Amino acid sequence: MCFLGESFVAGIGDRKCLGWAGRLAVRAAAAGQPLSYYNLGIRRETSTELRARWEAECTPRLPAGADCRVVISTGVNDSQFEHGRLRVDPADSVENLAAILRGVREKGWQTMVVAPPPNVDEDHNQRLLALDARFAELCDSADVPYLRAHQQLRDNRIWMREVAATDGYHPDAPGYEEFAALLAPHWLRWLGTPGSGLPAVG
Repeated sequence: MCFLGESFVAGIGDRKCLGWAGRLAVRAAAAGQPLSYYNLGIRRETSTELRARWEAECTPRLPAGADCRVVISTGVNDSQFEHGRLRVDPADSVENLAAILRGVREKGWQTMVVAPPPNVDEDHNQRLLALDARFAELCDSADVPYLRAHQQLRDNRIWMREVAATDGYHPDAPGYEEFAALLAPHWLRWLGTPGSGLPAVG
């Protein structure tokens, strides 16, 4: 299992050094679904940069004949303004994700995409909501699970409190625990864990 994406995948800010991805791996093991877990998150990375590296990163880690899977979360850095302009145009963000999904499918691996989470900048969050909708449409057309956690985290007092207490973007452990708890039922079902349940993540 490879987790690909930006600083939230890497778990930046988490003093327990797990982030949401590490916590999902822990839940899988506890549910009897042990896995080889590779966290390949990179801080400040855009979807354009992810598109350039994902195959080289994943191929040596996902051997032929195994149940190989990839979890992707990107978009927060794309939608930041830098030097007076967006780092990545939204149309390019969608095309970058589409290209990665096509490539992963050609490899014969399963994929899940996790929505980019919110921060304290409401203008940025509005851009993320728009990108979230486009990512959801893309994943629906590609028949790839897409976990729309953005709005739920915006409404989550613990996530937003933790984000506000740090750099405005990255929570400490309690925030990442909320993120992982939101994703966990879907994650466990995707892994094929019996009795995981599936409450809606809209």
